Amino acid sequence: MSAALDDLFRRFGKAFNRGDADAVAACVTADFEWRLNEGPAPTGRVVKGREGLREEFARRNGVARDVRFSEARMHYAGDAIFGTFRMTGTRADGEKIDVYGIDYYQVRDGLIALKDSYIKAQG
Repeated sequence: MSAALDDLFRRFGKAFNRGDADAVAACVTADFEWRLNEGPAPTGRVVKGREGLREEFARRNGVARDVRFSEARMHYAGDAIFGTFRMTGTRADGEKIDVYGIDYYQVRDGLIALKDSYIKAQG
């Protein structure tokens, strides 16, 4: 793992945990694609570009509160990059969130080009 790659994911993870969409957008390519764990098969709902990322962060503010990501680990296997995490928080309806997930990433030109998200079903 290179120091630059480690730094990129450290900045990305901290910004994501703070809900800082602009700082997250600074870590991704202009044509960034985020395949969410929800939505139609086979890809889930797909968010595209930095502006799409900002819109998704705004949407999420109304869906859940006090969301935190912990137990984060990055796993590098050649060109494949995986991040595992635990997500906790509270949905707008008061239901508690406590799930594990994994993201598959692709990096291009020193920025994140793809984040493909998978989260364990709750309940």
